[in-house]
Amino acid sequence: MATCVWTPTFSAFRLHSSSNSLRQCISRSSFSKPKLFSTVCHHSAYLDHVWDDLRHEALEQLKVEPHLASYLYATVLVHPSLERSLAFHLANKLASSTLLSSQLFTLFRESLSDDIKIQEAIRADIKAFRERDPACMGYVHAMLNYKEFLACEAHRITHTLWDQGRFALAIALQNRISEVFHVDIHPGAQIGKGVLFDHATGVVIGETAVIGNNVSILHHVTLGGTGNCSGIRHPRIGDGVLLGAGAILLGSITVGDGTKVGACSLVLTDVPPHTTVVGVPARRLNPEVDVAMKATDEELPALSMDHTSSILNYTI
Repeated sequence: MATCVWTPTFSAFRLHSSSNSLRQCISRSSFSKPKLFSTVCHHSAYLDHVWDDLRHEALEQLKVEPHLASYLYATVLVHPSLERSLAFHLANKLASSTLLSSQLFTLFRESLSDDIKIQEAIRADIKAFRERDPACMGYVHAMLNYKEFLACEAHRITHTLWDQGRFALAIALQNRISEVFHVDIHPGAQIGKGVLFDHATGVVIGETAVIGNNVSILHHVTLGGTGNCSGIRHPRIGDGVLLGAGAILLGSITVGDGTKVGACSLVLTDVPPHTTVVGVPARRLNPEVDVAMKATDEELPALSMDHTSSILNYTI
């Protein structure tokens, strides 16, 4: 009979088998009743549905593609929580000859396990990928294969370290995240929950930038400064904002809730809530159209991912 043995090293697992397959081993060991996740919600009836669904998705993928068995088992199925699984996966992605995976795993696991706000943000982020990106096939797909999700969650760890005054470590990790994921987010930047970085390659976000909840940001977006001034020098992005591919927002400006910034636009001044701006420099579209488009929570551009305006045949 095959038995699975989890070794206390960081090298994932060993399988001792006489004849039965890895799939049989996993089918016996990977699922019981969903466990209570008291660190995310203090209500005793709370179940971590995201983690439960992610594990089920991993098992389904294993049935379809046995070649992924070792990968899915080591990254997902052997772990008791989403935090530990994510810490393991991030540590392997960001490890180098001088940043050891075992050290990163310990650091990431502790950072994720000790912070309820990060735990809530991770779940809101991964839901955003599943709900807003039609190419996303599920939670396990987002966590294992979307570098934009991993870059965002890695930033959350560096931001925690930055707030703790561990600046050297935060900057070192930021540099490594930029090298691996091609996303450059300063550890000081503040990012809300439910944020979707779509593709994310080339995204640059400065130290004093603030991003609200349920924001969607496409690739090659820059939230930068306009000089070497001190203090707040980067944009503040409201809730539900959609930033199109290649959009550049510079300086200490405010972009209001529910705003849509067109692809490749250059924004240098404040943008009112629930408006659409396009062009270089960015200009506001017809105010009457903006009034007609004023969003409800379900219609926020970041949630709909609608990159068009209501002006006929005009695409931003």
